[in-house]
Amino acid sequence: MALGIESINAYVGRAFIGVRELFEARGLDMKRFANLMMEQRSVNLPCEDPVTNAVNAAKPIVESLSPAERRRIELLVVGTESGLDFGKPISTYVHHYLGLNPACRSFEVKHACYGGTAALQSAVGVVGASPVPGVKALVIATDAASSTARATYWEPSEGAGAVAMLVGDDAEVLRLDQGASGYHTFEVMDTLRPRHDEDAVDPDLSLLAYMRCIEESFGAYKERVAGADIVETFDYLALHTPFAGMVKGAHRTLLRKQKGLAPAAIEADFAARVAPSLAYPVRVGNTYSAALYMALCSLLEQGDFPAPRRAGLFSYGSGCASEFFSGVIPPGARPVTKVAQALDERSKLTVEELDEVGELSADRGFGTRNAVFETKAYGGLFEAGFEDRGLLVLDRIADFHREYRWS
Repeated sequence: MALGIESINAYVGRAFIGVRELFEARGLDMKRFANLMMEQRSVNLPCEDPVTNAVNAAKPIVESLSPAERRRIELLVVGTESGLDFGKPISTYVHHYLGLNPACRSFEVKHACYGGTAALQSAVGVVGASPVPGVKALVIATDAASSTARATYWEPSEGAGAVAMLVGDDAEVLRLDQGASGYHTFEVMDTLRPRHDEDAVDPDLSLLAYMRCIEESFGAYKERVAGADIVETFDYLALHTPFAGMVKGAHRTLLRKQKGLAPAAIEADFAARVAPSLAYPVRVGNTYSAALYMALCSLLEQGDFPAPRRAGLFSYGSGCASEFFSGVIPPGARPVTKVAQALDERSKLTVEELDEVGELSADRGFGTRNAVFETKAYGGLFEAGFEDRGLLVLDRIADFHREYRWS
């Protein structure tokens, strides 16, 4: 069996803001702008939430399947740190609006940005252990940034979106190297959401935890995979990308400590093996549980695959958990829809519009009992991004129950 990802697709939102404009408007220190290595960040409109992001990412995959193939999906796992209820998982909404087979396991997993990988590896385990031929799982990593980070240095990196992956035994996107994983975890309070309306971030501590984890998890990978070498083993690298500058720093540290390479050699290696995975994250921003898989989508469209290529992947989640794993990307592997085109189709927001949609989005989060999500206040943006496009949008919340509609 070639266990892994059979199909993949990303949803990158329908609006964005320029990061330089945001830095300037917030009065942030422009000396820190270059280190961020960010150009744009996607922004969810008030009618969007983790459920709509998830469904809009997965819908093209599901629609590409035959009725018989859809019935083979026996597991739906949603990885998110943007849950909407302490008990009810958002996977139930996702299952309903995608019209999946009722004979299906469904659950939500959480571990900050590691949630997407936790969901993927859980699904691979279930599919691999199943005696049923052709069984499949749908994995979705989805998140929605809150608006509580205004005028902070992490606000410019916060993105919006989701990545959906169909998991099975005929992996045409990423054939996972079975058993080739290294892990590292420890308790740390680097980033957290102690309330639905508050993000708490210690940027320096988070950076240190990320760096420690990539070194330790790759060390564990080498113990598991004899002869593994950070340069020679992998044609490409795709790392969890809260912002591209962190990835570049992690790559530099890893190659200096593992290989003792000079700065010029490290820079050349970064351009060849890492930069293709960053083309989309620098335009989307941090998509949390989906951040690694947004980087994978970027690699698929921006990398060169005349023959199968092995990729090393690193996943990190605050708190913390990490995993370095690998897989082979066959020729022709691509997201179902063109991510580059979707990025170009987004509407550009001014900083004033960003603040307005942030205020209008206050009622879409955790704990809202009743709300109606009229689009008149930002009608032009809604019409440009959603009207007649068949995308799922949040319509209302009635006694805590969320109701959605197709645009």
